[in-house]
Amino acid sequence: MPALRFGLLVLLAVGCKHRVTQAQCDAIVERYAELVVSDALPDASASVVAEEREREKAAAHGDDSFKNCTSELRMSDYECAMHASTPDAVEKCLE
Repeated sequence: MPALRFGLLVLLAVGCKHRVTQAQCDAIVERYAELVVSDALPDASASVVAEEREREKAAAHGDDSFKNCTSELRMSDYECAMHASTPDAVEKCLE
């Protein structure tokens, strides 16, 4: 019985430390860029929004923090960021 409990604890510990994938990192950047643009330019045309979103994504991809995304972020960080409703909330999720 103690061995079974130990095995269960190991599985839980590994599951809690599950890191995000590159695709999930990209989704966080997309979400953040979308929120930044909609917050800064609520009445902008679709073409301006698209241009600004691409600029925000490029800036995020150039950031050193983003380069470490898959080794630094956990699934809980990803889920928090994807449910955030403001750019500030996304940033808090990733602290």
